[in-house]
Amino acid sequence: MRLKQNIALKRKERQLSRELRIVKMQNELKLEQFKQKMTDIKPVNYGYSNGAASHKKNSFKGWTAESGSPQQDIDMNLHTLRQRSRNVYMEAPIATAAIKASRTNCVGEGLVLSPKVNYTALGISRDEAKQLEKNIRQEWNLWAKSKYCDIKGIDTFSELQQVAFLSWLINGECFAVIDYEEPKAFMPYQLRIKLIEADKVSSPGEYGEFVDLYKKNHKNGNRIINGVEINKKGTVQAYWVSNSYQYEPVIKKWVRIEAVGKKTGNPNILHIFEAERCEQYRGVPFLAPVLESIKQLSRYQEAEIMAAVINGLFTVFVTTEDGSENIDFAGVEDEDETDDDEKNYHLGNGLINYLAPGEKIEIADSKRPNNNFDPFVKSFCKYIGAALEIPVEVLLLEFTASYSASRGALLQAWKAFRMKRKWFATDFCQPVYEIWLAEAVAKDRIHAPGFFDNPLIKAAYCNAEWNGPAPGQLDPVKEAQGATLRIQAGLSTRERECIEVNGSDFEENWSQLVIETEKMEEIGGKNDGQN
Repeated sequence: MRLKQNIALKRKERQLSRELRIVKMQNELKLEQFKQKMTDIKPVNYGYSNGAASHKKNSFKGWTAESGSPQQDIDMNLHTLRQRSRNVYMEAPIATAAIKASRTNCVGEGLVLSPKVNYTALGISRDEAKQLEKNIRQEWNLWAKSKYCDIKGIDTFSELQQVAFLSWLINGECFAVIDYEEPKAFMPYQLRIKLIEADKVSSPGEYGEFVDLYKKNHKNGNRIINGVEINKKGTVQAYWVSNSYQYEPVIKKWVRIEAVGKKTGNPNILHIFEAERCEQYRGVPFLAPVLESIKQLSRYQEAEIMAAVINGLFTVFVTTEDGSENIDFAGVEDEDETDDDEKNYHLGNGLINYLAPGEKIEIADSKRPNNNFDPFVKSFCKYIGAALEIPVEVLLLEFTASYSASRGALLQAWKAFRMKRKWFATDFCQPVYEIWLAEAVAKDRIHAPGFFDNPLIKAAYCNAEWNGPAPGQLDPVKEAQGATLRIQAGLSTRERECIEVNGSDFEENWSQLVIETEKMEEIGGKNDGQN
């Protein structure tokens, strides 16, 4: 009985298998027929089919443009992009100029904290808020201006900003791990910042150009994209940090750092980068769009310089009857004697070469220096600067045009600089400040009732601005007149103008002016008494 049932089941399985194969073959046939039908249909050009999406125009026939996901387009190429970005930064002057111009104008000596406590949300007076801001600033400077804010004990917080910003521009991103050390008698705060270069954040067991885009965390099933662990919704859960760089001769180990603390909600690691696309988890180097142009310009400059050097060398060629070198030149001694078979000819400064009978030379006129060299390089730099949002005047530090043109270039550049400064302050400075302030309140060095009880109250205490270098002045008189008119018309404030003109603090300026006025009146009174 069981044997008959087994035979019947096997027959049924074979029949179902045949039916599935038939259905599969039918579907494949239908698909091929559909493809053939779509091929036979005469294409109708709509919209961009006649323009940028055309495949018939001669200008587009050789243009094959393919793009994938942010992981395919960015993550798979990050290793190469970083290496080339670092290379041009170290070797190409125009790349160094673009990076350092952004660093100097966006961060400069370091963004300065300006607490702006929201006293209306806290229900306190403006004077109480000003006193609280003064206390916060004093405590912050105690930590931020010391080298104990850096886990290495080398940099102050301002210097950490400079390093992080440069790393962001060169590598496309920078990471800052939040750490704590044992309290010290001379430093009440335990918070420490550890900066990590982008290379160390990678998927476990992987390095270099190959990245497994579908690597899984076996414990929780999350996906790990180039060292960034995300859940099913795409939320960043953790970062995987290696103990070494790719080619360091050590056993590599990875540490998983959760992005946010479960109890406090504070970040455990800060990721400083600028996203270009949706679902992008790693940053692209600042110079990536212009790397090819910078490299080509660098090669051209090297070739022009070498041609000019060769053209500037003065070399004499002497032809003798027997090819000997026995002609006496004043001040020239024959130090090295070589056989005719091993004779070497050189170009050099004031060099003399002897030619054997029948030998001759032809010198090609290189016509160097090239008169078109400077205009060509400047024109090329315009395109590079436009792509990086840095006008050529700022990129080359050459303001030879009119006042209006130079000011327009500065204003345009500062739109980009302010935007980058805002991003950097949001990604790095403000999170560090909020974590530090939480420690200051917990240690009762800052009195902030309700800080840990209500997120709205905490946000009111943490509200702050980050001020950096001012744009500078091309004509101080015109700039001062413009600032005065804006204040009188109510379009700006004295505090804002102080920041914009030279990055100073209005209250500090006013306090100092009061002191100086009193001093001048005192000196004036003494002079009147003496007279």
